[in-house]
Formats: sequence, structure tokens, C-alpha cells
Amino acid sequence: MKVTTLNLRRLLISLILPLAVGGLAALLSGDFGSVYAALKLPPLSPPQWIFPLVWTVLYLLMGAAAYIISSDRSHSTGDAMQFYYIQLALNFLWPILFFRFGLLAVGAFELALLLAVAVLTVIKFAGIDRTAAYIMIPYIIWLAFALYLNIGSAVLNR
Repeated sequence: MKVTTLNLRRLLISLILPLAVGGLAALLSGDFGSVYAALKLPPLSPPQWIFPLVWTVLYLLMGAAAYIISSDRSHSTGDAMQFYYIQLALNFLWPILFFRFGLLAVGAFELALLLAVAVLTVIKFAGIDRTAAYIMIPYIIWLAFALYLNIGSAVLNR
């Protein structure tokens, strides 16, 4: 897809939406730092300060990919955007399950579902615009890593 004109309003909405969803989820998740510090963590667990930085970048990449897809006028994008919104809703739910309610095993299951829907989103995006799909790859990698961390935490904190 070739975006010939920049739709600033659509771009801002596309970038702000995942940031707002992530920010609201963080707010509703409670004291992330204390919970994370109290957990027995698996090997390769990063320091807690890295998460807000990584998630900010990932949310911006997700928003950029969504902008590219929603700007495409040569394809029907409704199906791809439905998958995008579903994975965004699952993304919103995970930290609340994990941090607010301490449901580590449920969180792992939900995160596996999120990863599967995110992969399907990338596949749908790839059928419309490969750049949008490529932009989502760091998100997929991070979700896979997060799933490892979640499963490890669930096992170590039974």
C-alpha cells in the first residue's frame, strides 16, 4: 500500500489508542513494581524499569501498523482491524489478571491467547501491507518472551 497523503488525525488516533489502552491497564493493574519485586522470577527476567520503556515503543509500533492498515483503500481492512482490536483488548486484560489479581496461571493462558491472536493479526496485516506486518514483529517477539516469563513466574510462585 502506498499512503499518498498523511491523515494526521487518523495517525494520532492510531498512535494514542494503544498508548491509552496500555496506560489504563497499568493504572488498573495496581502496584506493578511491588508485585514484580515480590515474585520469584525465571532466568532472563529484566529489571522492572525496562517494561514501561519497551511497552511504550511497542504500543507506538502497533499504532503505526494500525495506521498503515486503516489507511489502505485498496483492500478490505475490516477483518484485519477486528483482529487488531481483539488483541488490544486481550493486551489490556493481561496485566490486570497478572498484577492486580495475582492470577499467574490464568494470566499465562490469557497471554498465550493474546500471542495467538497477535500472530493472526500480523498474518492479516501481511495480506494487506507487509510493512505493517513487519512493524508488528517486535511485539510478537516480546509477547513470546513475556509468555516465557509468565509461565516461569507461575511455576516458581505456586
